Amino acid sequence: MADLCNAEAGSQTPETPAGILMLRTMSMPADANPNGDVFGGWIMSQMDAGGAMMAYEMCQGKVVTVAVDEIVFRNPVKVGDVVCVYARCVHIGNTSLKVRLQFWTKRGVSARSTRVKVAESCFTYVAVDDEGKKRPLPLSLTEHREEILRRGYSADLL
Repeated sequence: MADLCNAEAGSQTPETPAGILMLRTMSMPADANPNGDVFGGWIMSQMDAGGAMMAYEMCQGKVVTVAVDEIVFRNPVKVGDVVCVYARCVHIGNTSLKVRLQFWTKRGVSARSTRVKVAESCFTYVAVDDEGKKRPLPLSLTEHREEILRRGYSADLL
C-alpha cells in the first residue's frame, strides 16, 4: 500500500482529520446502492470537489485534475451521514499541486457525535489558462512554497 503522499506515515497517535475543511454535505438516498451504502464514485467526486476548491484558491484560477493516487476506502458511508472533506497541500510544483484529501463522516443518532475516517488519497491538479493549457503557478505561491508545505495553506501567505 502507498504511503499516501508521504504524509504522517506510521503515526501512533489517535487519528483526527488533517488539513482544512473544504467541503461538508450530507449523503442522500440518491447517492446510495440498495443496501444503503454510498457509492465509492460519489465519495471520490466529493473528494475531487474539495481538493479542486483548495487548488483553485491556491492557483488563483482554473485547475484540472490530472492524477489520483490510490484511494483507500476504510469504512462505509450511510445515507444521512454528514460527510467532510479535509485537504492539505503536500507538493507545489511549477504548474501543479498535489493535495492530500481525507474523507470523514459524522454519524450517530446523538447529534452525529461519532467521527469516522472513510477514505483518503492524493489528487494532483494543474493550473490552466482559459484555453486549457497549463500555466505557471502564481509567484506568491511558489515563493512561499516551503512555508505553505510546512504550515499548511493559509490565505494570509498569498
